[in-house]
Amino acid sequence: MSELKAGQKAPEFTVNDQNGNTVTLSEFAGKKVVLYFYPKDDTPGCTAEACNFRDNYQGLTAQGIVVLGVSVDDEKSHQKFITKHNLPFPLLADTDKKIVEAYGIWGEKNMYGKKYMGISRKTFLIDENGVISHIIEKVDTANSTAQVLDLLNS
Repeated sequence: MSELKAGQKAPEFTVNDQNGNTVTLSEFAGKKVVLYFYPKDDTPGCTAEACNFRDNYQGLTAQGIVVLGVSVDDEKSHQKFITKHNLPFPLLADTDKKIVEAYGIWGEKNMYGKKYMGISRKTFLIDENGVISHIIEKVDTANSTAQVLDLLNS
């Protein structure tokens, strides 16, 4: 699959959230969606990013913005992560890797000379019509909300 770009229709998905509820992208038609992909629940960078969205969540929802986090962790792992950090938004359990593959962020990574398959941290901003308006390639985990708002309000 070719790499997604701003201006393209965001790939539709159907997946379970942390509570086993079915979530589809199309159910958020008419709203702006922050779809952020992160490697693993309860790791330092992923926790910083999730907590930054948590701490700014009311401001985001006041602007009609929906926040959805996605990793390949399962529902039980997401439940623990949400409970531990009091996260007010859903985490999607992409255990079959369909979403990460559709969005082109599942691939080979390299850490300390060891190659493995994993998620590249990336955030997609999707407009009210389901079109990708921005893609944040270099996520600042401690300031992820500011990155999103700077783009949406520019």
